[in-house]
Amino acid sequence: MTATAGPVCTGASTAATGYPSFSSYVRARGPVLLRTARSLTANPSDAEDLLQTALAKTYVAWGGIEDHRALDGYVRRALLNTRTSQWRKRKVDEFACDELPELPGLPGPDPAEQQALRDAMWRAVMRLPDRQRAMLVLRYYEDLSEVQTAEVLGVSVGTVKSAVSRALGKLREDPELSRESLGPSPVR
Repeated sequence: MTATAGPVCTGASTAATGYPSFSSYVRARGPVLLRTARSLTANPSDAEDLLQTALAKTYVAWGGIEDHRALDGYVRRALLNTRTSQWRKRKVDEFACDELPELPGLPGPDPAEQQALRDAMWRAVMRLPDRQRAMLVLRYYEDLSEVQTAEVLGVSVGTVKSAVSRALGKLREDPELSRESLGPSPVR
């Protein structure tokens, strides 16, 4: 950490205040303050820079801080204010150009085709045996785990696995859900 001050800071702060030196404060409390700075940023290097800036502000105000028991609070407030200023100063560069940078996207799927697919899927699910349909709906529509599905239905996990596997196999083989009956898909 580069936040510790050299001998110039020690002499200036001691002469100005008569309180413990700024550099001794930074040596004693630096690690704690750095943890606070790290909690405000995602990057350890940014945290060190943030702490350095807050300590520079504290050094400037060192002679005016009467209660040195409140120094940690003063530095924490400087950390928060500095970080808030950084968020506010973040700028987004925008450049005018003749052409839009976005690539033209593929046309989205037709809502009518999507609804037809959903309807065909539910008809196919309704043709499954009751037990397989119940396990499939709990497992995928209700997003329960295999263990939770087994608990709800009072069966073993293995039963859920095999029944869901068989149900999915039947759905894959369902003629109404084949690619030929649904038509070509615009997005693959």
